[in-house]
Amino acid sequence: MLLSLALIFLCGMLLGKIFSLLKLPSLLGLIIIGIILGPYCLNLLDDSILSISADLRELALIIILTRAGLNLDIEDLKKVGRPAVLMCFVPASFEIIGMILIAPKLFNISLLEAALMGSVVAAVSPAVLVPKMLKLIDEKYGTNKSIPQLLMAGASVDDIFVIVLFASFTSLVKGGSISALDFVKIPTSIVFGLLLGVIIGLILSKFFTKYHMRDSAKVVIILSISFILVTI
Repeated sequence: MLLSLALIFLCGMLLGKIFSLLKLPSLLGLIIIGIILGPYCLNLLDDSILSISADLRELALIIILTRAGLNLDIEDLKKVGRPAVLMCFVPASFEIIGMILIAPKLFNISLLEAALMGSVVAAVSPAVLVPKMLKLIDEKYGTNKSIPQLLMAGASVDDIFVIVLFASFTSLVKGGSISALDFVKIPTSIVFGLLLGVIIGLILSKFFTKYHMRDSAKVVIILSISFILVTI
């Protein structure tokens, strides 16, 4: 496993840097190196790595979203309150509706399959968006109107919206059924998630103010709590 991790880190960093020099997204290089090292090409990765790949992806997503949250300022979000809320579901809804209207005629598929495809297309990748928005924040580009913060906040909630729709459409395609309760989960998940995040954030803020510790220790505590919340 250690050799596989070393290959992933070193080769991924190398190819990512090469793609950056070519003015291409470094993530593209990471995807390509994953394909090359994977079981369908060179097959250099240990089976134990592949067996925990789902957990590793979830771990990476938590770290990315935590990084995004730590760089969001509540005052900036207050400035773009209404647009931020609209960004959470309006773009994804239009993409899904567009796919439902166009895909059946172009690809000869059913409306349900088109809706399922639309929910996949509508999903925003935090791995792509968050690093780019953080870079814009560091460069002070668009921060006067809180544009990077708006996109990061919208993308985070957008994923919850699309994932619920994807699960519902998948159930229908497989012959299952969905109820109104499935769609009620969308706003309730967002609201309860926000409330829980605010409460835990306030508690941690007071804790870190009272007990001084290194920033690295604070990050470990925050990530550990994030892992616990995901498993609940």
